[in-house]
Amino acid sequence: MPDPSAPGSVTVISGPTAVGKGTVCARLRDERPDVWVSVSATTRAPRPGEVDGIHYRFVDDAEFDQLVETGQMLEWAVVHQKARYGTPRGPVADAVREGRHVILEIDLQGARQVARTWPDATLVFLMPPSWDEMVRRLVGRGTETAEERERRLETAKAELVAVDEFDHVVVNATVGQAVAELVELLGLPPIESPEGSHD
Repeated sequence: MPDPSAPGSVTVISGPTAVGKGTVCARLRDERPDVWVSVSATTRAPRPGEVDGIHYRFVDDAEFDQLVETGQMLEWAVVHQKARYGTPRGPVADAVREGRHVILEIDLQGARQVARTWPDATLVFLMPPSWDEMVRRLVGRGTETAEERERRLETAKAELVAVDEFDHVVVNATVGQAVAELVELLGLPPIESPEGSHD
């Protein structure tokens, strides 16, 4: 269980597939050293450009089983009826004890588990500007087969219905705008934008 006297905080960022959770959290991590973004463990294979320990902790099924069985997962779930994803508990608890603002970028199943296991967590739902834009982003990243895209979009329909379970909603129209809203929700001073910067 979380320590209510610990100085840090936990914020869950969730939302449907291809809404840009990873992109938004990566920008937040790059721009705000006062924010600590948890690295999830997953059994899926790395996508091109992904680095173990930075984007995800890539593990096999046996290692994932061990993490679950020994109580080292804060949450975990099977996502898109295929790979497993989860949040290792130890690094999150350590960061909170250090007074860090901890961000968990996780799917809806994981968010629901954290709401139970870490009741002080703030839940933020990242919403696409529109369904068509979300489909465009999913197709545009080109990392899934047509069959996988259809499966992810079916999952997304169910995920969008869950928006009322969250404390806050942030529409990801642009990455910069979404990050600025998250910074405000975390109670941090605003990011100083360089002149002429664009998303």
